[in-house]
Amino acid sequence: MNASFAALLYLISGILFILALRGLGSPETAREGNRFGVIGMAIAIITTLLYQFPASFFSFFLVVVGIAIGGAIGVWRARTIKMTEMPQLVAFFHALVGLAAVLVAASALNAPKAFGLGIPGGIHAGSLLEMALGAAIGAITFTGSIIAYLKLDGKMSGAPIMLPNRHVINIGLAALLFVFIFAFMMTEGHFVFWLIALTAFALGVLVIIPIGGADMPVVISMLNSYSGWAAAAVGFTLGNLALIITGALVGSSGAILSYVMCKGMNRSFISVILGGFGGEVAAPPPGEAGEAGKETRSVQQATPEEAGKLLKAAKRVIIVPGYGLAVAQAQHAVREIADVLKKNGADVKYAIHPVAGRMPGHMNVLLAEANVPYDEVFELEEINPEFKDADVALVIGANDVTNPAAKTDTASPIYGMPILDVELAKAVLFVKRGMGSGYAGVENELFFRPNTKMLFGDAKKVADSVLRAME
Repeated sequence: MNASFAALLYLISGILFILALRGLGSPETAREGNRFGVIGMAIAIITTLLYQFPASFFSFFLVVVGIAIGGAIGVWRARTIKMTEMPQLVAFFHALVGLAAVLVAASALNAPKAFGLGIPGGIHAGSLLEMALGAAIGAITFTGSIIAYLKLDGKMSGAPIMLPNRHVINIGLAALLFVFIFAFMMTEGHFVFWLIALTAFALGVLVIIPIGGADMPVVISMLNSYSGWAAAAVGFTLGNLALIITGALVGSSGAILSYVMCKGMNRSFISVILGGFGGEVAAPPPGEAGEAGKETRSVQQATPEEAGKLLKAAKRVIIVPGYGLAVAQAQHAVREIADVLKKNGADVKYAIHPVAGRMPGHMNVLLAEANVPYDEVFELEEINPEFKDADVALVIGANDVTNPAAKTDTASPIYGMPILDVELAKAVLFVKRGMGSGYAGVENELFFRPNTKMLFGDAKKVADSVLRAME
């Protein structure tokens, strides 16, 4: 295969990747977007294999075997992963992309002739810079994604881990990283290359551990962007147009998504990187007096039977799903409640906050899994004007995204964050395990409003009980 034809095929795969990103912007077109992405990647892989056909059959065989093993593992994980564990899987995938970037850069340094970069000791400074950047960004992505995975999976505390003088340490490591990159470009030293990688590995850990659970959606999209730029840098090293296009698309889309997520939380991207708020702070359980400064107000509780009667009498109901719904896998039970409501003549809609769950689009996917019609799902800007006319707002496991303190309490860490105007509904049924605060670590003022009734317990069990009461 000649270079011109390979470039044309890479361009086609790049167009398919763009169509894939566009399709993934909506649950309705997500399947089609995935198809475009799969076809584009298949074209890119086949083109690379044919264009860079190894000199020996054994080398070609090893490449094919590697693709087969990796593909088989990918299919297995995709078929067995729980929807609630999808954020962890995404974080782990980012880690693999980062590690691949480091290993490819190391391979190019050790065998530059095989990559068309010249001979050992004579690699061009531009190629050395590309190697160094690919390794550095990849290493930060790898360890940062591993920490994000551990936090999301509960293997590490989701609370911020604040090291003394962490900003000074991070600035020092970043400066050292630039020094090592410059030294590597001057010397082409293998030892200096691994110093770059080790420094970046450490920086990836230190950048992510101070970030709490509240900012985890931004962390995921940020690491997604890093993995893209790492791939693009490797693409320049290899002279591979497909990697450059794909990496740039992932990097830029991840950066845009991070901006959208920060806007959705009214957060500064820089403040997230420097260590955001987070970590769950338990509040006193209902009816118990707290210590000085702790919450001591009482809340109204409802039984599933009372909730069922309230819902059966409602004509307009807005359902607000949150991460608690995902953890309990309550989406099917909630959809069944909606089906009963619609049979009774009620108008039912779902309200989705941009940062609901631990990953952008998490709630939309869960609702789609339960066959909730797309035209019943609305985002914050569309649904907020309708809360004032709702007879009941049914909140399932959402917390910070419904907290009125974001609009009234200037001292609150979530002040200014756009929220769902749930408190404007005539009645609010709030399903939650207990009175613990959300990821932002602040009490939800909605719990104590006179129109709010709490239903404590596992979201699926509560939803099933309410459904039985309605039937």
